[in-house]
Amino acid sequence: MSVPCFVRTLSRSFAGGSGLFTPAVCSSCKDTVTRKMSSRRQTDHLERTASVHRQMELFSARVSDIMNESDTVKRLRLEVPHPDFSFRAGQWVDFFIPGVDTVGGFSICSSPGLLQREGVIELAVKYTRHPPAHWIHTKCSVDSQVAVRVGGNFYFDPQPSDPVVDLLLIAGGVGINPLYSILLHAADLLRQTHGHRYTPGRTHLCYSVKNTKELLFKNTIIDICHERPDKFSCDFHVTQQSSDIERELQPYTINGRISEKELQRYVDPEHTLCYLCGPPPMIEKTAHLRFSIGVVPLRLLCLSWLLTCSLCSLLLFSAKSQLGKSGCILVLWI
Repeated sequence: MSVPCFVRTLSRSFAGGSGLFTPAVCSSCKDTVTRKMSSRRQTDHLERTASVHRQMELFSARVSDIMNESDTVKRLRLEVPHPDFSFRAGQWVDFFIPGVDTVGGFSICSSPGLLQREGVIELAVKYTRHPPAHWIHTKCSVDSQVAVRVGGNFYFDPQPSDPVVDLLLIAGGVGINPLYSILLHAADLLRQTHGHRYTPGRTHLCYSVKNTKELLFKNTIIDICHERPDKFSCDFHVTQQSSDIERELQPYTINGRISEKELQRYVDPEHTLCYLCGPPPMIEKTAHLRFSIGVVPLRLLCLSWLLTCSLCSLLLFSAKSQLGKSGCILVLWI
């Protein structure tokens, strides 16, 4: 079956009565969401995200490049030529593969600006036995045809009239994906030189992995920090490093986990947006620190969905000093 026919068939199968396409709801900046992915029960991605807003239309895509981002992570570049396709930094895609019954769900790791400039998006997918990820690592090739659909209610998409905020991005493992998209989007916004535009404040990335071989996108992250040291900074944390840290990474790398003291340096309760993406132990540890760094939880909603076989969580918080005011949010995201 050709991909256009595949897309039309999928579109018909999801039309009417499925409950998968609920009307879009604009989330208040004081909403809090926890999203967990369980490796014990690999519930279908579409089932787990049935209540999450996603676009109605499926779009054909062609794999234009495949790169080894690490020993266990492949980065896919997908051409999506349709002019109506768009996404916001931090969102994910439903990933449809002809001949594979299971629908994948993967965070987009590229910026909306790359789509505008080159008509492509990128996904970084870790190897697992979950059928979509397994297909990407074992069968996918350049010119493979797939279909994608954008979903997700939480993202970084500031408008020109919005107040300037600082960003604190806290990533663990492959949880870097949506946060890297946000980092790239902030850099793109700062590069704009014309028109009525939004100018982000400072952005700091705290990125924790077992060892430096697991650091994804590290060269581009460092390049962005070199390009605008007044606006971007980063700390790479390694928790199980057994070899010497590479010389080029030494200025940015810290042995040990992300600490409360470090987070406190980058949280301004009046105008900090904080996105956290990582595995449950990291999420739980950071959640315990929320009061000491000036963050309190607001209304909590629970969403569960499976991207890969790893267990992850999403928490959204609001800065304490903003309660009852503008509600500047700290978003902890997976």
